[in-house]
Amino acid sequence: MGFIFGWLSTEHYVRDIFLMTSVAAIVATLMSIRFYLRITAGRCFTETKMEGKTVIITGANSGIGKETAKDLAGRGARIIMACRNLETANAVKDEIVKETKNNKILVKKLDLGSQKSVREFAADIVKNEPKIDVLIHNAGMALAFRGQTSEDGVELTMATNHYGPFLLTHLLIDVLKKSAPARIVIVASELYRLSSVNLAKLNPIGTFPAAYLYYVSKFANIYFARELAKRLEGTKVTVNFLHPGMIDSGIWRNVPFPLNLPMMAITKGFFKTTKAGAQTTIYLATSDEVANVSGKYFMDCKEATLNAAALDEEKGLKIWEESVKIVKLTPQDPKI
Repeated sequence: MGFIFGWLSTEHYVRDIFLMTSVAAIVATLMSIRFYLRITAGRCFTETKMEGKTVIITGANSGIGKETAKDLAGRGARIIMACRNLETANAVKDEIVKETKNNKILVKKLDLGSQKSVREFAADIVKNEPKIDVLIHNAGMALAFRGQTSEDGVELTMATNHYGPFLLTHLLIDVLKKSAPARIVIVASELYRLSSVNLAKLNPIGTFPAAYLYYVSKFANIYFARELAKRLEGTKVTVNFLHPGMIDSGIWRNVPFPLNLPMMAITKGFFKTTKAGAQTTIYLATSDEVANVSGKYFMDCKEATLNAAALDEEKGLKIWEESVKIVKLTPQDPKI
């Protein structure tokens, strides 16, 4: 009997050692991955001042938009925070003014999911702003399973992430050209690689799960940015686009419980902070290194490569032409 109990305890001991070793190895691996992600995250080291510059940032009331606004305000820029939630935006404005001692911060209403709101915002800017030095398309949204439709009959994720910025750029382009040299910065995402833009369904109402359309909208951003850069050649208005990294922000707040629990664990453990995520946007908005660069994709403050599908200029042109119809551009609207 003593032999049997001794054999069992040894077996249990070996199993426990194996489990502890395995857990330790997993933890060490995860910590190594986290450390690697932190040290390889790009950082904008430029100290360019922005006094006398006017910068429009969509979605500047939270996430990387807020961090971008804070950084550029600290450089002396005049910031126009274009936001849907004015209450939150005004609270963030007060925070930025207090922290940077820069009171040249304005909050204006903009709901990119509403073409009426986009037109009202643009009309206000054209009327009251003599110049725009930098336009940053930062705002974005992601739904979880069931999609929504905008008041214009457009799938809401696509309306907010692609069609709204497309329309806004058109309506402000004359001011940007007049302000040249000027910059347009578009926040895209590496998640575009997980999707494809279906030319037969550019208003993809009913897509399930709706979260997939976030990836599609980011792919559309890339096609838009590349075609826009081509059309603006020679105007001294540059267009560049970026992947901010996987960010611990509110973009995934629509993921329902309990699916949000593993997402929260992943984002808190491995995603970039919003400050780190804003670095490439800040770089493209301020750095002299990219003053004459246009139509390029950046990641961690360095130029990055796109896949072959993203380089399809014919498809990009078709998406542009259909986007013109979906946002209902008129002959009286500015042309690009």
